Amino acid sequence: MKLRFAFAVDSEGHFKKKHFGDADRFLIYEIEGDNINLIAELDNNIKLQYDENVHGLPKKGKAIIAFLKDHDVNILVSKQFGKNITLVSSHFIPVIITKETLEEVIEVIRQHIKWLEDEMMSHKENHRLFRIDKGILKLSIGEK
Repeated sequence: MKLRFAFAVDSEGHFKKKHFGDADRFLIYEIEGDNINLIAELDNNIKLQYDENVHGLPKKGKAIIAFLKDHDVNILVSKQFGKNITLVSSHFIPVIITKETLEEVIEVIRQHIKWLEDEMMSHKENHRLFRIDKGILKLSIGEK
């Protein structure tokens, strides 16, 4: 199964405690089998189109969804998600991580990839929220 991830990072490529839609860039990775490949590095110009002080704007959420769907993404990875999590989870699997470096996040994703593959196979929409640290916690969105 091929999975395509959008990692929400700052301008230096680190994960920061920001809502997914407020990231500076999205790193698009594809995982197929044991191979993990960087597909694209995309600037998040959508965040510039909306007032930074207003969180959870449905228009912003829909714009990011359309943008990432154009890149065949199916899993979003961030340290934090905002009010648009319900909207997002109807299109993507949202994953909250605690690590900060790309290498650490890729490794923890690799260790728990079977959980994400299972979620893709069993739910076409209304995905559960995953929290990954050393272990994994799978929650219905209303249980955040």
